[in-house]
Formats: sequence, structure tokens, C-alpha cells
Amino acid sequence: MAKYTRIEAVTRMQENGIVPVFYHEDLEVCKQILKACYDGGSRVFEFTNRGDYAHEVFGELNKYAKANLEGMILGIGSVLDASTASLYLQLGANFIVSPIVNAEMAKVCNRRKVGWMPGCGSVTEISYAEELGAEVVKIFPGQQVGGPDFVRAVKGPLPWASIMPTGGVSPTEENLNSWFNAGAHCVGIGSKLFIKNAEGIFDYPAITVKIREALDLVKKIRS
Repeated sequence: MAKYTRIEAVTRMQENGIVPVFYHEDLEVCKQILKACYDGGSRVFEFTNRGDYAHEVFGELNKYAKANLEGMILGIGSVLDASTASLYLQLGANFIVSPIVNAEMAKVCNRRKVGWMPGCGSVTEISYAEELGAEVVKIFPGQQVGGPDFVRAVKGPLPWASIMPTGGVSPTEENLNSWFNAGAHCVGIGSKLFIKNAEGIFDYPAITVKIREALDLVKKIRS
């Protein structure tokens, strides 16, 4: 069962501004990454449903977060159908992100009052997702769909839309400034946050610093 309500998840996403997006098949790596993000100030995190047994890794990672990282809202991404959404809800997912709009997924999440963030690429899809109860819609791949100009254009006829671009987002002041000035609710960022050392191994202290710097940039842009 989700520990946090859909409103708490959506609010935390907006407050942090950045949702780290990550997948790895090794549970211990995932724990270290999650802890590095937490130490950097992140309180929301999207684990992606990408590999075999990803649900098993997520279940253990969520237990770890609940026991050790107070306030961390852990959700799941890359979910494509209602049955997979149900599986992750049973594992305590606090929000579900999808690259598509699927009405059956919406029903499953709405019954449990868990945030559902579907991927959209047009005003029609965004409006339909909101009819289905989406508090936040994801645009993916963000840059290819139209980048910040797309977000700005959508906010014209749909000023109430809360949009989370993922894909084509970088933790730089210039890039973040373009998205947030266009009206983004928050942004999802993947590999560009997760620094590796010369040996190709994740550098957890450097990741903590990168997360902290990125969150500080969001605060600066919004101030």
C-alpha cells in the first residue's frame, strides 16, 4: 500500500522540481543511488520498470526507503498496462509513471488514490489524461515532442495543466531555466544525474553533490 497520497506525491514533485529517474538490476546499487539522492536533498524518486525481475528489486528498494529514508516518495516508471500497475501498487508504489495514456491503468490507480502520470504528446492526449484523473502529465520524449516551446504552447489553452517533461532535460541552469520558465511542474532527469568515475562505477558522493546543485538551481530559477 502506498505510504503517501497522490496529492503528497504531486506536491513533493513540484517542491523538489526534479524527479531522478533510474534503473539498475542490482539492488545494492539501487540502494546506494537512492541514498545518494536523498543525501542531496531529493525526496522523490522514480525507479523504472525496465529489466527482468524489476518488481522484485523495487519491492526491496521500497522497504529500504520506508525503513531508512524518511520522507522519500518512491514511485515506479515505464509501466504500460493495468496488470503491471496493480503489481507495483501491491509493492507500495507511491506513484506510477507511464509513457502512454491507458484508461485501465487510470482506473486501477484511481481506485487506490495513487498518482498516475501518463505520457502525452498532444493537447488532445493531455486533456484526455486529465479527464481520466491525472494530476500531472508526462511529456516524453520531452525534447522530441517539442521541448520547452511545446510546454509553453500547451499552457495557453490549458493553463491548469501540470506537466513533467522527461527526455532532453539536463541539470544545467540554461536547460532547467528553459523548462521552468515555460511552465513545467517538475522535470524528470535520468543518466545525466548519475555520475560515474573513470572505472565506470557510480560515484555516489559526486551524485549527491550533483543532485544538491541541481535542486539549488531549481530554487534559484524559481526565486
